[in-house]
Amino acid sequence: MKALICGSFAFDTIMIFNDQFKNHILPDQVHILNVSFLVPEMRREFGGCAGNIAYNLRLLEIQGEAMATIGEDFAPYAKWMDQHQISRSYLTEIPQSYTAQAYITTDQDDNQITAFHPGAMNESHQNKITQTSDIGIGLISPDGRQGMIEHAAQFKAANIPFIFDPGQGLPMFNGEELNTFVDQATWIACNDYEAQLLQKRTGKTLAQLSQEVEAVIITKGGEGSTIYVKDQVFEIPAVAVTKVVDPTGCGDAYRAGLLYGLINKLDWQTTGQIAALMGAIKIEQAGTQNHSFSLSEFKTRFETEFKTTL
Repeated sequence: MKALICGSFAFDTIMIFNDQFKNHILPDQVHILNVSFLVPEMRREFGGCAGNIAYNLRLLEIQGEAMATIGEDFAPYAKWMDQHQISRSYLTEIPQSYTAQAYITTDQDDNQITAFHPGAMNESHQNKITQTSDIGIGLISPDGRQGMIEHAAQFKAANIPFIFDPGQGLPMFNGEELNTFVDQATWIACNDYEAQLLQKRTGKTLAQLSQEVEAVIITKGGEGSTIYVKDQVFEIPAVAVTKVVDPTGCGDAYRAGLLYGLINKLDWQTTGQIAALMGAIKIEQAGTQNHSFSLSEFKTRFETEFKTTL
């Protein structure tokens, strides 16, 4: 079964400021803010939710098809995908556009100042689910607003079950629009903050939402995750890690674990454990696509962690 992942591809430029922002930003002068930070450490990473999830699925030996709009500057990312045998069949280049870009400056307190340019991502609605073939499951992650709306409707019309994972795109939608997504989706995935916002805007509790879809999955960082399945609740503990290096992209790694479990028709406890382990492996490496393992190595660590075979 192939998975279709609708979402963004992005270049993440990450800069490290070896000081604290608070030492350089005067609270009583923010109305005339004009600051410059020396960032001696900088790296450029391949990112974006769809790209990250597709990368993690490839590590799990699952064929993931990413659907996204990209810019004319995509060549280095395309080379990376080819090196890792990740399909580019459903990527559409938008002329005279940049691929989405995030510029992130982090200080010594892990505070961040981020500028995000959506670029080609705003044209995601140009891609159509009807352009695909042999797709058994889908996922909608943060993308262009209209693209998210249209892709959900197209998944529903095609009778393709999908995960609705609005992520940082959730604030773009009002209550009526979010309730429409819930009506169309098969599963919902979000973090604990997004879950609060989803409940507020839809006017429904997690218990009520879980009656409308097959499962609601809530991630809570170091506190693990909770999976609501009708009248059942599965508490999935976080996996112990050797070192917390970089949490960026852990949610995407977790989503890949969810897709692996759903595609292989595993029970929810096992699926949640796979997803938790994926997030733990990611957090031990900097960047969103720099971790690596074989499927046999993953299964060995799974057995060590959960005392059962996969």
